[in-house]
Amino acid sequence: MARRTKDAPGRVTPKGGSAKGRGADAAAETGRPAGGRYTAPAPHEWDVSSPWWVPVLMLALFGIGVLGIVLNYLGVLPGGASNVYLLTGLGLIVAGFITATQYR
Repeated sequence: MARRTKDAPGRVTPKGGSAKGRGADAAAETGRPAGGRYTAPAPHEWDVSSPWWVPVLMLALFGIGVLGIVLNYLGVLPGGASNVYLLTGLGLIVAGFITATQYR
């Protein structure tokens, strides 16, 4: 038994429709092609790389922080082992991580 065309799924709007919103006129008005999906333009700020001193500063902060903690545990620093040296070393390591977030 054949289905009735009225009950069959299919196009809701008629073919063709109005010319508004399609073709070259739409591309001229919106600045993008009429038929494709929208693709966001790549941001230009990500095209630049970091200055040379950013990775140097990052590694220096990591190194000085670790060195400060190790020298504190060895008792080489003046005043013996102190929490101030530990906190300074950890602070320098945190500053190295913060600098690492700026590296591109």
